Amino acid sequence: MIQLLFALLLAEVAVVGVLLFNTPLRKLALLGLDRLKRGRGPLVVRTVAATGLVVLGSSLYSMSKIWSRSNQIGALTPTDQVLLSRHFLEASLMGYSLFLALIIDRLHHYIREWRGLRKSMEAAMKQNRLLEEAKSGKLDEIKARDTKITSLNEEIQQLKLASEERMKEVKMAEANVMALRKQSEGLLLEYDRLLEDNQNLRSQLQSIDHHLSHSDSKKNA
Repeated sequence: MIQLLFALLLAEVAVVGVLLFNTPLRKLALLGLDRLKRGRGPLVVRTVAATGLVVLGSSLYSMSKIWSRSNQIGALTPTDQVLLSRHFLEASLMGYSLFLALIIDRLHHYIREWRGLRKSMEAAMKQNRLLEEAKSGKLDEIKARDTKITSLNEEIQQLKLASEERMKEVKMAEANVMALRKQSEGLLLEYDRLLEDNQNLRSQLQSIDHHLSHSDSKKNA
């Protein structure tokens, strides 16, 4: 029994040492503990733990009986000393084994939680990095859009200036057209006046010719 408890204690110490350090053996130990906690594994572990507690209680009970008997006799006999030492060793080994089993269970639980938290943190950091990259891309896009808007505003200003120059040219052309129209109207009036004068001169010439022809006919008669 003592050899079995020593072997169990050494195995548990080895498992604790493997779980404490990040080595490839830790993955194997975690895998084995995961399989142990699946299916009927927890029932077997509880049965072994209950058996250990029974053995521990039996050893403590035997030690109490030896102490009570020694108190009645007044001293421990050599046989009682050997039995007491044996029961004390068994109880110590069983107590240490149960304590190390609890430590192994808690280490396995905390390592699993730590790995889950690390994966969640890595996923969050990756998502944050993607968001920052998307944000930087959007900032670049916004900057490019602002640059394009600025260039379009400059083009609009240039078009406004060109449109104002064209409007000035159009106004000047309209003013020239109005001046030419007035000038043409004046020329038309002058032309009508000259036609009228020409007509009057012709009438006068015709009357003079008629008067001369009438005077000539009188002389001939």
